[in-house]
Amino acid sequence: MLGFLLHIYTFFPMRVPAIEPPNGKNTPHSTPQKLVHLSLTLILLTLIPLCLMNRSPTPVQSPKIHTGGSASLAIKKKCDMFSGRWVLYPNGPSYTNATCREIIPQQNCAKFGRPDTEFLKWRWKPDGCELPRFDPVQFLELVRGKSIGFIGDSVGRNQMQSLLCLLSNVTYPVDISYKYTSNTNFKRWFYTDYKFTLATFWSPFLVKAKDADPKGHSLNNLMNLYLDTVDEAWAAQIENFDYVIISAGQWFFRPLIFYENGQVVGCHGCNEKNITEVTKFYGYRKAFQTSFRTLQNLKNYKGLTFLRTFSPAHFENGAWNEGGNCARTRPFTKQEMKLDDYNLEFYLTQVEELRAAEREGRKRGLEFRLLDVTEAMVLRPDGHPNYYGLSPHKNVTIADCVHWCTPGPIDTWNEFLLQMLKMEAERRSFDGTLQKKAG
Repeated sequence: MLGFLLHIYTFFPMRVPAIEPPNGKNTPHSTPQKLVHLSLTLILLTLIPLCLMNRSPTPVQSPKIHTGGSASLAIKKKCDMFSGRWVLYPNGPSYTNATCREIIPQQNCAKFGRPDTEFLKWRWKPDGCELPRFDPVQFLELVRGKSIGFIGDSVGRNQMQSLLCLLSNVTYPVDISYKYTSNTNFKRWFYTDYKFTLATFWSPFLVKAKDADPKGHSLNNLMNLYLDTVDEAWAAQIENFDYVIISAGQWFFRPLIFYENGQVVGCHGCNEKNITEVTKFYGYRKAFQTSFRTLQNLKNYKGLTFLRTFSPAHFENGAWNEGGNCARTRPFTKQEMKLDDYNLEFYLTQVEELRAAEREGRKRGLEFRLLDVTEAMVLRPDGHPNYYGLSPHKNVTIADCVHWCTPGPIDTWNEFLLQMLKMEAERRSFDGTLQKKAG
């Protein structure tokens, strides 16, 4: 209706009245036209307010948390920050291996001789907006008095270590792990000035797992996975966390025997004649189902759960144990690399299970979010340590094309995380404003 009226108004434009002649009279031929304009003007002034009253209200913009001078992605319309491309950014990262003491040798590519630095000079550019650089002060203010727990394999721990370095531009935490566990795979830090706890729980399968190879553990030994039994090592400690970031991936490529209800239901790559072969995606799906169900059933868990999506590896010239490596020095473009094959299957499996968890979680007032890094990272074959990292358990003849150099493209994950936390804070602030008005 409003558009129709404006269209008519445009057809009969309202002109500024001409200056009257000194005698104060209008010329005879202009009088009918002015009467038309006057009538249309009165009609519009009456009807436009009525039309505006019937339109949907514009959402109220919530107060901004400190943004460090960057516009909030939360108020950008139709912007998917996870869809975009890598663009050159000559300034490079906000920290180096010389300024951050938390980089572990396995991802310390500069220290262990990586000769090129161009891989550090790219930033993720979403298609419809700008992704602000990580602001450590803003992040710490958002998580003041709260806790974040990373659950998953060493790639999840890789993200946590990136976060430690990004925050090191402001402050370092105190290691309080000894207060909770002697397990060196579980770590906790406390940021005293912000009363913020950061933790990592290493659980590569998320569910209960045991070695099944009589020869003992190795890089590719057979393992038993109990798909309907959560790994209690993390489940027993996560209940009071405010934010949980859960992930899993590369460990599901190894030979696995799957158990449910205490019985073998199949295996992946086990080469056992009496066991039905199923795909690795079967176990992957079940592991997330069990993990999400566990979070939903924890009596006191009221946290916000983020599923960090599958992080692709980039082995070329062979598999990881067949001489494969990742020697590229530039990102792929979207035309050069598409998400397909097993990367796509892992990703879609995660998304499907997250959506199911979202529906179930609403019954308990729990919320789940997708921290979607897959599209961005499938384009970064240049971001891995390759041979330029050092692990105490590493065979030096095997390239690391799974983890990510720190600093490197993995820092983008925490830029995503910061924007998601900011959106949550703005949404809750807006909801609180509506509740006050309703009350």
